[in-house]
Amino acid sequence: MEKPAFDDIYMELAVNLSKRSHCVKRQVGAVLTKDTRIISIGYNGPPAGTHNCDEEWPVEGCPRDSKGSCSLALHAEQNAIIYAIENGAKIKGSTIYVTLSPCIACARVIFSLGISKVIFLHSYAEYKGIASDEGVDFLRKFGVEVEKYKGELPHFTPDDVSRG
Repeated sequence: MEKPAFDDIYMELAVNLSKRSHCVKRQVGAVLTKDTRIISIGYNGPPAGTHNCDEEWPVEGCPRDSKGSCSLALHAEQNAIIYAIENGAKIKGSTIYVTLSPCIACARVIFSLGISKVIFLHSYAEYKGIASDEGVDFLRKFGVEVEKYKGELPHFTPDDVSRG
């Protein structure tokens, strides 16, 4: 039996984690790794102790901020990074797997903390209908390796992956 590649294992986990999200608009999962070990995991949603959007606003989602984005949610990358830092993990030189490429704000955090590689499943630009993946462009400009996931997720249907 052929062993799965770590990229496949981590992206499959990120897709599964995205299903934990309470976001009505988009579910995103992230896995932070280093040296073939998982440092932290995360998915997008409001900070603990606030509101679960799918429970409080099940149809329209949470209120929007002045730029039209969710006013409550932390992004999956942010949740994974925050948890890792809270628990004293060494993040520099790590890799993050995420089901949606990082937005520009998350890209700045990823760069600032020394995360050296980002592997993403879907394009943030395509999801948002914007011209380019600003976060990906930023990371590449400043030397962070970024790649679109090329593997297959055999345990998921196309509908599962598009939701995550």
